[in-house]
Amino acid sequence: MNSPILERDPTDPKKKEINPLLKLALELGPLLVFFFANARGEWLVGKFPALASFGGPIFIATGLFMIATAIALAVSWSLTRTLPMMPLVSGVVVFVFGGLTLWLQDDVFIKMKPTIINTLFGVVLLGGLAFGKSLLGYVFDSAFSLDAEGWRKLTLRWGIFFFVLAILNEVVWRSFSTDFWVAFKVWAIMPITLVFTFSQMPLIMRHSLDEKFKKK
Repeated sequence: MNSPILERDPTDPKKKEINPLLKLALELGPLLVFFFANARGEWLVGKFPALASFGGPIFIATGLFMIATAIALAVSWSLTRTLPMMPLVSGVVVFVFGGLTLWLQDDVFIKMKPTIINTLFGVVLLGGLAFGKSLLGYVFDSAFSLDAEGWRKLTLRWGIFFFVLAILNEVVWRSFSTDFWVAFKVWAIMPITLVFTFSQMPLIMRHSLDEKFKKK
């Protein structure tokens, strides 16, 4: 039987795991490339004149963001022979909206990408709960082992959080400059996400099936 293209269910014993630090690098790497290229667009054009074909710094950043995203997905595939579900969904949106950004030379499309992705993730997580499926296990299965009630509560909270991120992105890109939006996307969203993640530790400890997370 052929192996599945998408990552296996978290409970599948055949699922291959990636080192958590490498997994984090693959997810954050394209975003850091995007920030660097936007901040140093003119310097990059000086070093690599061909990049001028993309347009201004935000368009160079968009093109390199798409390339870095494709590389990250390719590395994930080479290591596990499957594609991680949420990075794949994010990648598809990056390619569609990034392509529109470059084709029309309009940065509105790439600015809307986080709104679309976060709204989509929120809909998927809350929609999954409506059908009795806690899909967050695909994201955190390598880090936590929770009972069914724990996954349900955590999925609900993350679903709502994704909608909050979508609203934040809309407010920032519509109210501030492109450079401010890029900086916010890279240096504010991640700390906000980390704070939210750590705030869920009491719930995780209450519902953990792993002894190291249980309260003594």
